[in-house]
Amino acid sequence: MGRPIQTLSVSADQKRELERIRNAPTSPQRLVRRAQIVLLRASGCTQVQTAAAAGVNRPVVILWERRFADLGLAGLEDAAGRGRIASIPEAKRELVIPQATKPPAGRTRWSVRTMARRAGISPASVQRVWAANEIKPHLVRTFKLSNDPHFEAKFWDVIGLYLQPREGARALLR
Repeated sequence: MGRPIQTLSVSADQKRELERIRNAPTSPQRLVRRAQIVLLRASGCTQVQTAAAAGVNRPVVILWERRFADLGLAGLEDAAGRGRIASIPEAKRELVIPQATKPPAGRTRWSVRTMARRAGISPASVQRVWAANEIKPHLVRTFKLSNDPHFEAKFWDVIGLYLQPREGARALLR
């Protein structure tokens, strides 16, 4: 005779929340799986049966069962500090962001490669910082004047046509 099955104790409020998570179409699948594991264990399934039903290994069932027992519903969330640590140091990032608007001497704008050499990081890292902060130094928003010596006279003629169009004047559109 084996050991008796120890069920997981779940309050009515917790069970309602776990079922909501499991049935919500917008819940992340990892959270749905964790809620399913807790619900199966609370209903009296063994760890092996729960693992088979949830499509995981027994150690995974043990992990989420313990986390739920210790922390409740908050234990089913991802632990803080998970994921890869940012590889671009904050000091380098602080150098790249403000410098993007101040081009180097003799140039009109930064390129990814020249900024990378100046900051001491890879060009891909510069590109990621620029993209994350929506920095686009290659787009210039300036008004460019013509080199035509008669530009000002032509300019005022066009403005005059807009302000006081001649009788019968037609605009030709391409």
